[in-house]
Amino acid sequence: MVITKLFKDFFESEKAGGFTLIACTLLSLFLANSIWSESYLHIWHLQLGNHSLEHWINDGLMTIFFLLIGLELEREIYAGELSNIKNALLPISGAIGGMLLPAALFLLINFGTETQSGAGIPMATDIAFALGILSLLGNKVPTSLKVFLTALAVIDDLGAILIIAIFYTGDLNWINLTIALSIFGVLLALNRLKVHNLIPYLIGGVFMWYFMLNSGVHATITGVLLAFAIPFSTGSEKSPSIILQHFLHKPVAYFILPIFALANTAIIINSDWHFALSHNYTLGIALGLIVGKPIGIALFSYLSVKLKICSLPEDINWKAIIGVGFLGGIGFTMSIFITLLAFSDVEHIDNSKIMILVSSLIAGTLGLLFLKFVLKKSFNETNS
Repeated sequence: MVITKLFKDFFESEKAGGFTLIACTLLSLFLANSIWSESYLHIWHLQLGNHSLEHWINDGLMTIFFLLIGLELEREIYAGELSNIKNALLPISGAIGGMLLPAALFLLINFGTETQSGAGIPMATDIAFALGILSLLGNKVPTSLKVFLTALAVIDDLGAILIIAIFYTGDLNWINLTIALSIFGVLLALNRLKVHNLIPYLIGGVFMWYFMLNSGVHATITGVLLAFAIPFSTGSEKSPSIILQHFLHKPVAYFILPIFALANTAIIINSDWHFALSHNYTLGIALGLIVGKPIGIALFSYLSVKLKICSLPEDINWKAIIGVGFLGGIGFTMSIFITLLAFSDVEHIDNSKIMILVSSLIAGTLGLLFLKFVLKKSFNETNS
């Protein structure tokens, strides 16, 4: 299988970004529970205009992260794994299973309670962490498995974006929403008119973000809309979409996501922190990420192949798919992001963050160990 340079760049940036996220998370937890705790927590609550610094990060900087996700999704649809419907159906099926089953398991023990709105939390996969863990296995990882995980995680993020837009939208301000969508329409028209200069799209994107921010729909959705308004053209290195994607890789991996991690994992861990893991909503998160993700991804992938909807690449087996399923249980960035939208109570948010970190650690470790055993065996068989 031929991997494009852009896919390699994306994989490498997300891989390195995963390690950066781990370092930032550990640093943030240390500072939040040190003698500098009060000063450190105060930083994220500094008021800039009408909002705190944390709010600007989550609603502003993260829009750029969603823009990159949208650009990667656009590339996958036009020239990547998702451009061939037969190839696309395997990761699509896996992603659907990896979203539906975790949500169902969460609702199984939270339906009808005040915390049922957290069903979207275990549905997400963190691309950076998942690819970072997979990269630890080196050249034993088949190309098809890298592509499968990347495509699955991108589709998973698209699902999370749709969930945010549909289920985590507040009271709508129809005037601002109409203006935002009108700007999107103008940008689409520029695309159709073959305007390839990025500046009009970026300026329009800023205005669209402002009106979306004040519409009741989460502002980060702007990033995805803008991505699909920017021309992909032939997908060459001179394509506006490809140019912007290249430009955003490192800032997102080494600045935006680390800042998000620092701001949102500043959790004070008390001596009785383990009691936070026994609530229905935290158990639902753990069940969804550790159990629901691998079963959902593997089961739906298996069914789609058995029903001859798609086929399994020759260089991977079902054990490898199960291993990737565990890596899909690394929620982190998107899970924390949805937590902030699902809950308003600080205790619920902090408890959920703790469980997301614990569950992601368990899922990532299980995935790494499982794949290390499976791929080592396959690698030895291939080279014997």
